[in-house]
Amino acid sequence: MPWHEPIPRSDLDRLYRNHNLWLQGWLRRQTECPQLAADLMQDTYLRILASSSALALLRELREPRNYLTTVARRVLFDRLRRQRLERAYLEALAIRPEYQAISTEERVLILDRLREIDRLLDGCGARAKQAFLMAQCLGMSYVEIAQRLGVSLSSVKKYMVKATERCLLLEFDEQP
Repeated sequence: MPWHEPIPRSDLDRLYRNHNLWLQGWLRRQTECPQLAADLMQDTYLRILASSSALALLRELREPRNYLTTVARRVLFDRLRRQRLERAYLEALAIRPEYQAISTEERVLILDRLREIDRLLDGCGARAKQAFLMAQCLGMSYVEIAQRLGVSLSSVKKYMVKATERCLLLEFDEQP
């Protein structure tokens, strides 16, 4: 694990003190839920704290609210994407009755694995990710995927190779 210079409390404290109420209000307007807004605000500051470039960035910020908005939007987007992924998984379970009997632990492991795959596929481009998920989750043929995405069959094949390679990399990285 790389060592990072700790962020001086004064920089982070100042950012929080000066913009905390504003950010929470902005998030409340986006989500229409005070509890979710509070969670997202905490996640936003945690993401800033975990960033390796946060130290330099906090000292040089000219528009801290723009920065906070950008980070908060990413946090919100990540949460929405996770929720969509979980919802799609639960819908797939509902279609296949034989899978409804899995334990809570197995369900958590499967959701974690799906999140890993989702993050891994982020690096291969939106079309490749879409094509892979259409094939693997929806059982669509390459021809159907090509029609749906409005691309050639050879493009779909390239997307699938790219996405499959990234998944294999994940698998090899986990080998002892």
